[in-house]
Amino acid sequence: MIPPRADVDLEDALRAASRGEEAGFVALYRDMQPRLLRYATALIGAEAEDVTAETWLQVARDLRGFDGDLDGFRGWVSTICRNRAMDWARTRTRRPADPTDMHTLAEHPDGTDAHRSVVEGMSTQWAMAQILALPQTEAEAVLLRAVVGLDAPTAAKVLGKRAGAVRVAAHRGLKKLAEAIRDDRWTGEDDA
Repeated sequence: MIPPRADVDLEDALRAASRGEEAGFVALYRDMQPRLLRYATALIGAEAEDVTAETWLQVARDLRGFDGDLDGFRGWVSTICRNRAMDWARTRTRRPADPTDMHTLAEHPDGTDAHRSVVEGMSTQWAMAQILALPQTEAEAVLLRAVVGLDAPTAAKVLGKRAGAVRVAAHRGLKKLAEAIRDDRWTGEDDA
């Protein structure tokens, strides 16, 4: 699981956000969005940012009514994201795609270290490809447990399964990923 940032108490941030305090919401967003984006990417692909944006709009709208702890919040947000992704997948077949032109993307340069970004991106792409190669149940269990950081009971609620089934699926998936890592020679270093 990904540990929360040490300088932010996320339980306090959740209480503050529930009261309508922007700083609390920002802390929760910064903690959860990278994981949520990876999860949505695995579910829906290129439209993941749109799906997570819709997710956060619903979270912002309904947060005052949320009652629970941080793990419950993460599960609630993951459930909203999963539902938005499934809705998006259903509507995808009804609407034609309008891809972004490469020239438009080139107009938004990134100021980070290009080599490091490429290596990290390749490592992330490789890891996501390995996760997505797993059977769907195992892939979602691994994503929710290891990437989003949910405990088994919360991940089980998101998936509509028993906690034991999620534990087993995550274990099987992680075991297969360990074998894939052991069998793969690319380490992400000195290859870019």
